Amino acid sequence: MPDGIAFFLVCGFNGTMTDLSHLAQPGTQIAVRVTPRASRNAVILDGEAIRITVTTVPEDGKANAAVVKLLAKALGVAKSRLVLVRGATGRDKIFRLD
Repeated sequence: MPDGIAFFLVCGFNGTMTDLSHLAQPGTQIAVRVTPRASRNAVILDGEAIRITVTTVPEDGKANAAVVKLLAKALGVAKSRLVLVRGATGRDKIFRLD
């Protein structure tokens, strides 16, 4: 696993949100794989990768906004603290926490 990249499970199958505030360190990078147009919003740990499914469509940044909202809530930080470093138009993304 690359240094500074956190891999974690955000939502359980019962829909409860896990407290990830201990990961809310400035400079932390979070790698995710996004699936837009899913049947529900969820974050799934798949081996060492994080898969985030969102119900929004991938147009005009709507899916990215949904992912930011989900991660920010799980981390207990403001949405404005999450910065998309790489993957604005792709499914594989890296976010940095400022």
